[in-house]
Amino acid sequence: MGPMTEDTGALVLFSGGQDSSVCLAWALDRYARVETVGFDYGQRHAVELQARETVRAKMAEALPEWAPRLGPDHMLELHGFGAIGETAMTGERAFEITSKGLPSTYVPGRNLVFLTYAAALADRRGLTVLVGGMCETDFSGYPDCRRESLDAMERALNLGMAQDFRIETPLMWLTKAETWALAKGLGGEPLVDLILEESHTCYRGEREARHAWGYGCGTCPACELRARGWEGFVAEERPVMRPSAVKA
Repeated sequence: MGPMTEDTGALVLFSGGQDSSVCLAWALDRYARVETVGFDYGQRHAVELQARETVRAKMAEALPEWAPRLGPDHMLELHGFGAIGETAMTGERAFEITSKGLPSTYVPGRNLVFLTYAAALADRRGLTVLVGGMCETDFSGYPDCRRESLDAMERALNLGMAQDFRIETPLMWLTKAETWALAKGLGGEPLVDLILEESHTCYRGEREARHAWGYGCGTCPACELRARGWEGFVAEERPVMRPSAVKA
């Protein structure tokens, strides 16, 4: 575990999933003060909201050097927004590609809305860095996961709020296998095991079946992506990727 590198505060967009759990660890390794924010938008896999609390608590327990840096958690209710899109993330719809060529799990503008709310909270809390798990390498085709979209959002937030926020995306150029490797580089086997057991990714919200890569239905797009990443990680004998090798 490396030393803290920035004496500032960060707000992690934290869902309780694999990616945001790794982002939380990345931020705790890097920043002096880290807070988390979650969004209840009526998601079909609301079990992730319970996973958030468990992951936060057990990360501080498993890696006590980070515990003093972990600040409050915030939960924001966005049911009205979640209802607008009528997607497979919030309703009983099939997981498929729509006529627009986008996955049915795509919630239009979700990350843009999340970042707007997060920035307003960060402004009040005196935090200057927003950390999200968006990724272009292994991603589901969501246009608001692209770094270009986030650069534009960063500029808009800073212009509109007279701030100097940075939107950090430590997973942007990593595959899912490399995300597992980053977790190991940050917190060793304890962090990898914690993410395996406690983080939640499955879009169906299932936690009955335990697979090699964690809990889930095993057939939804999120489970399939997580499984492929784990298989690739294991095939490479769990290589260690130090945080310094990651482009934010």
